[in-house]
Amino acid sequence: MTDSKNINNPVGQGGGHRKKLSRAERQNNGPHRNLDRKGAADQKAELVRKMREKARAAEAAEAAEAAAAQAGDDTAQS
Repeated sequence: MTDSKNINNPVGQGGGHRKKLSRAERQNNGPHRNLDRKGAADQKAELVRKMREKARAAEAAEAAEAAAAQAGDDTAQS
């Protein structure tokens, strides 16, 4: 068995072949990135939906308070 002369060049340890990257993958736009973008868009849509629901609930609560205050004023005047 031959000994390697350099630790960085070990003889007999076969290195694999490097995968040929497409142009998009070389620019970090591979298919994995598309999936990440889709997942991020889904998360954002869910967050926006939740925020809108909270805003509607807060708006409804304010309207109910205003109506209750108005009803209280009407009974005080009577």
